[in-house]
Amino acid sequence: MALRRLAMIVPVLVLTSVVVFGLAAASPFDPLAGYLGDRYLTAGAAEQEQLRETLGLDDPWYAQYVRWAGSVLTGDLGTSRVYGQPVADVLLERLPWTVLLAGTAMLLAVAVALVLGVWTAWRQGGFTDRVATTVAHALEGVPPFVVALAAIGIFALGLSWLPVAGLTDAGAALSVGQVARHLVLPAGVLAIAQLPWLLLHVRQSLIGAFGSDHVTGARSRGLPARTVVLRHALPTALLPFVTLVGARLPELVTGAILVEAVFSWPGVAEAVVRSAMQVDFPLLAALTLLAAVVVLLGSLIADVLYAVLDPRVATDG
Repeated sequence: MALRRLAMIVPVLVLTSVVVFGLAAASPFDPLAGYLGDRYLTAGAAEQEQLRETLGLDDPWYAQYVRWAGSVLTGDLGTSRVYGQPVADVLLERLPWTVLLAGTAMLLAVAVALVLGVWTAWRQGGFTDRVATTVAHALEGVPPFVVALAAIGIFALGLSWLPVAGLTDAGAALSVGQVARHLVLPAGVLAIAQLPWLLLHVRQSLIGAFGSDHVTGARSRGLPARTVVLRHALPTALLPFVTLVGARLPELVTGAILVEAVFSWPGVAEAVVRSAMQVDFPLLAALTLLAAVVVLLGSLIADVLYAVLDPRVATDG
């Protein structure tokens, strides 16, 4: 299965990039407006025409796509018309902060889901189980930006415990302490957005594992409850959980963009919005392909980990 997914990466990326260029070409927004900014209304017709010719904006979208794809194959992602700098530089400036946010949030969500999932499954029907499952089901339908606004209202504006937005305090130098403090709210919100599905999945998988023959046998041998749960039931529940984590990556990417926008986190969110609104072909295509690569690699890594955890699974499908 892993090899099958690996073979799909190139066709999916090609199709995704073609669709992006086609949809962007259908946009009524003039890409030249994004390139010129405030000068768009004052620039003369001759200047605009010259820029269109230089940038190739009057070429059919498929001609622009072929030109862009050829550059990508040589390692050149092109130049962003909105930012006026190479697309690679735009990504290198913003991508690490998005990776930090999304990675921290997913690790936090996975850790909490495993701990709470094990506890609620083992104490099924107890107070903690009822509260956790009720809250998880309620959060499933709440958009990340709503959770973000609530968190800002409570912890930043109400209690003044944490900063509202940004990477550092105004006038403060960039430091680990500053970044960590400003990371708490956005990472926590993004983790909460992912947590319900992970928690409920761990709980349900463990409840099913508790009824399996090998767990029943472990109990009958008088093994301690901790050993039964951690060494017999949990490994069985982890197999589908790993797959779910990979499947949640698209929602993680989408949620990260929304959370970045709310908290003014200096990741790729602003670049996504500006490239889409102002039809910045090179940057928009690069960001879309990057998101597609993350999703595809997430599924691939999940398949590989599944095979490692269960050697009976053949990685070649």
